[in-house]
Amino acid sequence: MAEERDLDNTGMFGELRRMVRTSGAVGGIAARIAGHKMGLRTNHATHAGDLKSVLGGLKGPLMKGAQLLSTIPGALPDEYAAELAQLQANAPPMGWSFVRRRMAAELGRDWERRFRSFEHEAAAAASLGQVHRAVLPDGRRVACKLQYPDMQATVDSDLRQFRMAVGLYYRIDSTIKQDDVLVELTARLQEELDYLREAANLRLYNLMLAECPDVSVPMPVEDLTTRRLLVMDWLDGRGVQSVLDTDPAQEQRDAMARALFHAWYVPLYRNGVIHGDPHMGNFTVRPDYGLNLLDMGAIRIFPARFVQGIIDLYRALETNDEDLAYHAYQAWGFTNMSRETMRVLNEWARFIYEPLMQDRVRAIQENDDPQYGRVVAERVYAGLKQTGGVRPPREFVLVDRSAIGLGSVFLRLGAKLNWYRLFQELIADFDSAKLAARQAEVLRQAGVPPTA
Repeated sequence: MAEERDLDNTGMFGELRRMVRTSGAVGGIAARIAGHKMGLRTNHATHAGDLKSVLGGLKGPLMKGAQLLSTIPGALPDEYAAELAQLQANAPPMGWSFVRRRMAAELGRDWERRFRSFEHEAAAAASLGQVHRAVLPDGRRVACKLQYPDMQATVDSDLRQFRMAVGLYYRIDSTIKQDDVLVELTARLQEELDYLREAANLRLYNLMLAECPDVSVPMPVEDLTTRRLLVMDWLDGRGVQSVLDTDPAQEQRDAMARALFHAWYVPLYRNGVIHGDPHMGNFTVRPDYGLNLLDMGAIRIFPARFVQGIIDLYRALETNDEDLAYHAYQAWGFTNMSRETMRVLNEWARFIYEPLMQDRVRAIQENDDPQYGRVVAERVYAGLKQTGGVRPPREFVLVDRSAIGLGSVFLRLGAKLNWYRLFQELIADFDSAKLAARQAEVLRQAGVPPTA
């Protein structure tokens, strides 16, 4: 029966079921929004609950987009952001008989002979597939990430529903224009479907983090990897939350945070590459409190000018140089932006950059109010609304998401570090021409295709 359920949720039947399930809920949101526009009483919290039902009933791809939008100030009302931030991948695991057929489709009918052992039960669930532990004939322990069936159709359908759901809200408020955000989301999700590309990303991160001993990245097994099956080293580690449940010492909390900082920002400032999904499920903690960086689907490659813009904005905030700040936003791709709008965006930038601007050991956020970030976001949103709104460029999206997501993890860790010194170590000898050259070389060595 489990196998029948798997088949029933794929292909055309799965598409129809998803459309029926979401259309009714989206229609309910539409009716409330129509009432709002006519001045009738309405409730964002009710909308948010409905929208969470829409998105939560689907597989992981759409939820990535929902979580991404929930990190952009004012992109959605607070109630929406709070609900969407809670979403997690909830696809049911594929049964063993179905897994065997999927593996045969990728590696041939005699696929089991290519492994000494292969665990029947999934060890973990990912947004696009599930992971099984296995051992190769030579004793190498591996993780086999097998994509759920018909995910291309799922992604295409989910993106349509996502545009519909988000579009309903923008009928009443378009202060943050998300056209380019949706283009970026679509491109990154399409890339995540290609496990050969993710294998190249694993090779890329091994190259970029070779001098960071506190971060481990698995290597792919090339002759067992296909577009829908990624076989890579199994790295032992514990989930971050399970480590926190043991109440680790401050030194251990700081070690995890330092490794996390290196994992995300060494590739960005040295090679112009960022991991766009700092979810705690995408890394595990080593016995020495370093990190294993696991999921490499959501990777963004930036031109050197964009990274230069990040540093320029930091310098501009440091010196209150509005001309340099305006130039930095232009380098990011913000166009037709007034100086008033820039000053509003600077308030959000100061919130993000603040820990990097104080040369002392401190928590990532020293304000005791857990809603502080949301309060800042509300002020920024109100300011943008007053100055005519803004259209975030697509290249901005994953950098912003990573900063917010990492800040949240640093808070959970209770880390206290000199963030200023960590940042200065990365940008002290920054040269955009050298970054461009390094980037071209590591992309060539790893075999990573260009970013769409």
